[in-house]
Amino acid sequence: MPLASSGPQISCRDVSLRGKQHRVRRCDRKPINVLSGGDAAVVKNLDLSEGASGFPHAMLAEIFQQPQALRDTLAYYLRDKSLSGEAFAAAHSALLGHERLVIAASGSSRHAGLAGEIMLEDLAGVTVDVEYASEYTYRSTHTLQDPCTIVISQSGETADTLAALREARGRGLKTIAITNNPSSAMAREADASMPTLAGKERAIPATKSFTTQLAVLYLLTVFAARMRGRATARVTELYLEQLIRLPDLLEQAIPRLRRQVATVAERLKETETFLFLGRGIHYAIAREGALKLKESSYMQAEGYPAGELKHGPNALVSGNAALVVLAAYDRNDPDSTLRHSKILQLLRDLKKQGADTLTIATEADDEVGELSSDCIFVPACSEYLLPICEVVPLQLLAYSIAILRGIDVDNPRNLVKAVVRE
Repeated sequence: MPLASSGPQISCRDVSLRGKQHRVRRCDRKPINVLSGGDAAVVKNLDLSEGASGFPHAMLAEIFQQPQALRDTLAYYLRDKSLSGEAFAAAHSALLGHERLVIAASGSSRHAGLAGEIMLEDLAGVTVDVEYASEYTYRSTHTLQDPCTIVISQSGETADTLAALREARGRGLKTIAITNNPSSAMAREADASMPTLAGKERAIPATKSFTTQLAVLYLLTVFAARMRGRATARVTELYLEQLIRLPDLLEQAIPRLRRQVATVAERLKETETFLFLGRGIHYAIAREGALKLKESSYMQAEGYPAGELKHGPNALVSGNAALVVLAAYDRNDPDSTLRHSKILQLLRDLKKQGADTLTIATEADDEVGELSSDCIFVPACSEYLLPICEVVPLQLLAYSIAILRGIDVDNPRNLVKAVVRE
């Protein structure tokens, strides 16, 4: 497989931020540092150990830092807009000869794994099984024969995920670790370490660590597709071009999303039950959106495949319940368009029921807007990158409702940043 010639590895510290520095003031008149970037201000990817860099909370700062976190991650894995041979060398060795993958993870990382499953199966033609890390160690060794095992963890120290990694190695399997800590136990012990360069994440709810996990899984998918002959050089180039454009699209959208979501949150803050619905790869983001609301706002929320609503959960739909429907789609993808048509029919049915619906839709999708109680538009991009765009308004929804309910969103009760004991 021809890959771009590799240069020296780029570490977190090597990635520089470009642009002119300016001083602006937020509503309480305290100055914050930003970088100019087109029509939108780019928040610097700063270490938040001594505060939220001018934001009222670390979680909000980390949501705004996601475009830069994505740029920093891409800088590690790409050279001149092509895959870096050096960055993927260990992963290449781990993947070589394997037709099957197992992804073991917990919490938000598992939701990233569910999205990665769709990417890898659809684009690279690899069979993937996603396990709860806490269950992997106790599962039969005969579920998949000789798979490569990928573990995903923000900290790289999560106890049950680390146990899954060690179990996989004990079975003689090749392993890949995707973590935000390149010196963690998982990064050291796996056959291949694939870091996310999200920078330090102080708030307990995962935001930028999650979107950079999605980016790394997308890059791994593109690499595997090329390695397995499933993508030509030109197709690979197109996949990467789409990803490279994404940080700028997101950067321009986040300030608008923040304002729009804040308005919706005010209306929904007393809602008793939330159902998050998505099809295909968007189901993973429905799960993530529900988890964000649970851990940040202490509200009952569940994520379901949209097609399962009428198989039971629809009984929960009432005046005290809201449905968050992921309706974004790729107009250039026939399968995505088909799924979108199913979502439209669901929205028509829900409107007849009088359901309260918040939809996340692709910009300029007027039909979805007409069928929804509220609609938030995200930038148009490819089907497999839409999860990065559509999760941002869900992060902002969880944050906004938590603040309205007087919750310490950076430190939710009963939770810790890294679960280091099972």
